[in-house]
Amino acid sequence: MCCSRPTPCIAKKTFEAARDSGNALLAQVKANQPGLLATLQEIAAEQPPVERFESVDPKSHGRHETREIETFDVPDKLDAQWDGLIVQAARVSRLTWHKDTRSGFWKATEEVSFYACQIKLDAKTFSQAIRNHWAIENRSHYVRDVTFGEDRCRTRIKPLHFARFRSFAINILRANGVENIARELYVNALNFNNALAYRFS
Repeated sequence: MCCSRPTPCIAKKTFEAARDSGNALLAQVKANQPGLLATLQEIAAEQPPVERFESVDPKSHGRHETREIETFDVPDKLDAQWDGLIVQAARVSRLTWHKDTRSGFWKATEEVSFYACQIKLDAKTFSQAIRNHWAIENRSHYVRDVTFGEDRCRTRIKPLHFARFRSFAINILRANGVENIARELYVNALNFNNALAYRFS
């Protein structure tokens, strides 16, 4: 099973490719798929969930998040184009309290997301699959986009080469036990010998 990174579009051919390769796709349905999103919202509003799972994450830095995931069966409720490609949906509701470090006050935000899946999962497994995806997002994509500035990169000649260089750098840092890559890059800028001491095997 694979859980996709949020993309500009959930394409039908992506679900077909996953099915044809013997995999199962779990993906977030966003506003750029208005028809599918509206249908899943309607299903969640009109029928009770098959299963519900709640988890609490009270140990984040300045954040306290409660997540509730509800799963729904969707056969015969989607457009014909999705027939056989999506068999289950989930509504994920997040209530997050953020602490203002200056005032000490907490502010609440609420978010509801919808996901589609090609196989049936229990609510706890569905929740874990989504969480595992975000762990990848935080450890890889966030580091690329923010720390290495990949989104702001204006390289036009052989950009894939530079993307590979960033991958090499991240892999070397992770292999040497680095958790905070932004901090480690700062340390390396101050002391180049720190980078030369890395193990490469």
